[in-house]
Amino acid sequence: MLVGSGPGADDLITVRGLRSLSEADVVVVDRLGATGLLDRLPDDVEIINVGKSPDNHPVPQVTINALLVERALAGKTVVRLKGGDPYVFGRGGEEVHACLAAGVDVEVVPGVTSALAVPAAAGIPVTQRGVTASVLITSGHAGPDAAACAAMSAGATVVVLMGVTALAQFVTAAVDGGVAADTPVAIIEKGTTAHERITRGDISTIVRIAEETGVKPPAIIVIGQVAHPDLLASEIAATR
Repeated sequence: MLVGSGPGADDLITVRGLRSLSEADVVVVDRLGATGLLDRLPDDVEIINVGKSPDNHPVPQVTINALLVERALAGKTVVRLKGGDPYVFGRGGEEVHACLAAGVDVEVVPGVTSALAVPAAAGIPVTQRGVTASVLITSGHAGPDAAACAAMSAGATVVVLMGVTALAQFVTAAVDGGVAADTPVAIIEKGTTAHERITRGDISTIVRIAEETGVKPPAIIVIGQVAHPDLLASEIAATR
């Protein structure tokens, strides 16, 4: 089973995802999986941490694929636990393809994607009537592509996953595309957890502010008018 664990907090996994974990003989988990969920598993469940992070992939993807197939063909109920939703920049499609090619049936249990849930929990609606009606979700690994640049220039909300190291590139692309210097930017670290931190600025200041405050992954970047603190975020924060 390919299971999305949700955006960060353990209790944001879906009911079906939690049930899938309870049926597992083997759980293969990433760094961004809700690892606190593993503490509730019986002692006889095999937990394999493949520990992928943006700059450190100790277990190659091909090895992970082979591991899933090997355990499944041995008759084990395998849960591949991934952060967020496994099909949103999670390589879930690659792992499903590898399993199906080996004759292993796969059930996909969608997760709440961090791209939408983390901003929401921080008081940032990625769309709002009268502000913006569109949102683009992209990965920071390859920097801003043509679609992201066009979206920023058009005033859409742009949500960047795994983008901390590419922040300056996105800012440069925004400036080159004519995006206003005062366009709000929010960076949400460890969203939905007790360690959540939100760093705010605009296109002209966010790189400097992020450096000064020591922003680190995992974090989500939101670019656009919805990230303005006066929209909703300050009111949401006051209720916490």
